[in-house]
Amino acid sequence: MKQQHSIFSFSMLLLSICYINTFAQSPTAAPAQAPAVIVAQPPVATPTQAAAPHGITNVTKILEKAGHFTIFIRLLRSTQEENHLFSALNDSSSGLTIFAPSDSAFSELKSGTLNTLSDGDKSELVKFHVVPTFLSTSQFQTVSNPLGTWAGTGSRLPLNVTSYPNSENITTGLTNTSLSGTVYTDNQLAIYKIEKVLLPKDIFASKAPAPAPVAPAPEKPTKAVPAGNVESPVAPVDISSAVTFMHNNVVGSLVTVAAAMFAFTVEGF
Repeated sequence: MKQQHSIFSFSMLLLSICYINTFAQSPTAAPAQAPAVIVAQPPVATPTQAAAPHGITNVTKILEKAGHFTIFIRLLRSTQEENHLFSALNDSSSGLTIFAPSDSAFSELKSGTLNTLSDGDKSELVKFHVVPTFLSTSQFQTVSNPLGTWAGTGSRLPLNVTSYPNSENITTGLTNTSLSGTVYTDNQLAIYKIEKVLLPKDIFASKAPAPAPVAPAPEKPTKAVPAGNVESPVAPVDISSAVTFMHNNVVGSLVTVAAAMFAFTVEGF
């Protein structure tokens, strides 16, 4: 009996050792890991298509990114035309074309030119560089001249574009220049760089002065006549009686002479 109890105790000891070894060798459960977070990257803007904030095309942001348009940007902001461009691009389906003068283009103007312009003239100058429709470079070959601009149309606001195999020439009657590059283009907006400011005749051409009113010719002064030289009116004189008197006297004298001669003749005989 005592021997059986020893065998049973030994068997339980072996089972305990085996259980402890098995538990020690089993791998510890790994804590659950959170799913990886994927961060979406914004699309990279291409060289000819600058990124616009919140998906809205912003002309001044595009020009700032391109560089060398500081003066034109300043004019856009001071004349409030920046806001007009913003509204037009988001409300119009025809798009816009902008001829953007570089800073070097403005440097060619006579010193102080912009300072002599009124606020209205500055606004018109900016509008003269905006065509109210989208024009790609290929469309310049078939466009009708003169182009209408935001400044208007007419003989004092001509803007003509002539396309050649390797260039596009722009004339205003005062400015002759060519496109020097594409700043930005999509299906709604095209911005082209130019190296001269487009000068409209309406502002920079000398306007013919209005004809001065014709003054009436001065009247010639009347020459004063001395009182002594003034002839007083002569009343008509009736001389018929005097003529009759003279006639009668002549006739009487002749009769007297004739009678005397007759008496002298008779006495002689």
